[in-house]
Amino acid sequence: MHRNLGTEFIHVMQKRTVVKILLIFTLVFNVANLFAKEPEKGDGGKVNTKSEIDAYIEHHLQDSHDFTLWSDGETGSHVGFPLPVILWDNGLKIFSSSKFHHRETVAQVGEDYYKLDHGKIYKTDAAGTINYDEHHHATNVKPLDFSITKNVVTMIIVGVLMLLMFGGLARSYKKGALPTGFGRVLEPLVIYVRDEIAIPNIGKDKYRKFMGFLLTVFFFIWILNLLGMTPLGVNVTGNIAITVCLALFTYFITQFSANKEYWKHIFWMPGVPVLMKIVLMPIEILGTLTKPFALLIRLFANITAGHVVIMSLIALIFVADNVYVMTPISLLLTIFISVIELLVAFLQAFIFTMLSALFIGLAVQDHDHH
Repeated sequence: MHRNLGTEFIHVMQKRTVVKILLIFTLVFNVANLFAKEPEKGDGGKVNTKSEIDAYIEHHLQDSHDFTLWSDGETGSHVGFPLPVILWDNGLKIFSSSKFHHRETVAQVGEDYYKLDHGKIYKTDAAGTINYDEHHHATNVKPLDFSITKNVVTMIIVGVLMLLMFGGLARSYKKGALPTGFGRVLEPLVIYVRDEIAIPNIGKDKYRKFMGFLLTVFFFIWILNLLGMTPLGVNVTGNIAITVCLALFTYFITQFSANKEYWKHIFWMPGVPVLMKIVLMPIEILGTLTKPFALLIRLFANITAGHVVIMSLIALIFVADNVYVMTPISLLLTIFISVIELLVAFLQAFIFTMLSALFIGLAVQDHDHH
């Protein structure tokens, strides 16, 4: 029960078979990422020009209203499934994203017309007219969008997966002292979060109250990061709206769990002159806001940068003058960055969880004044 995760991890990584499988899967996943889906077709039909590659990378980083697994740029056919579109525009409007036909047609719902433009839904006319300002921003009316998008579906799947994993782990403890099946993989990770993240930062007396949140955040971010490296084309943790929500959870838990000593250090810093207390007060209040901001930017920037670098390296194959020379170089660099991304996927989950525990610990710990 108290086995150290570091020992377990080193033992696993020493098995050459596992390392080989990771390398092969990493290469296949990331090469497949470029071929699995294509952006809007340019003159070349396939993604083989700089502008088309830029469009593809931008398209991949965005959320979408359908789940496309494969696209054929020459025939225009798509393999995937549509998702429900839920709009509030003078009433509730619910319809399938298939009405947009992958951004190619205007969706008519009753007497209203809607069109997808750069991942957002705008109200338009039967011809699909979109008006732009001088900065090329659409000026059409944008209804409130509560749609179940690709990122939402991915998060639901990860949530259900986590319920099944930890539900199975809990049931195995009822049957015996040791977990069985996949629970043997989860147990050292749970112990790691408890012993290396929660207890050192929050304290032995108060960590149990926050373990549920810390475990949820750790596995939620880690699994989403790993799914982002597959040909599914999801980029959940690279969406700043998602990282903002995760950071807000940490922020509200920290503020509502804080003791009077925490608030005293913010509004009336002990042990300093009165004039300095007045000066430090707004700085400390601002500090409570910069902590979640650092969380959301760190996660968003690292995951987004990883996706852009990997896809740019693979794209070199299609824009290079000498394909035979560039292909092995591009693939080797992609393997190298992808293996690093496997580490980053874990590292970003660890850092977010560790900093969350640190902020919570600062808010709930007892201060000694001498």
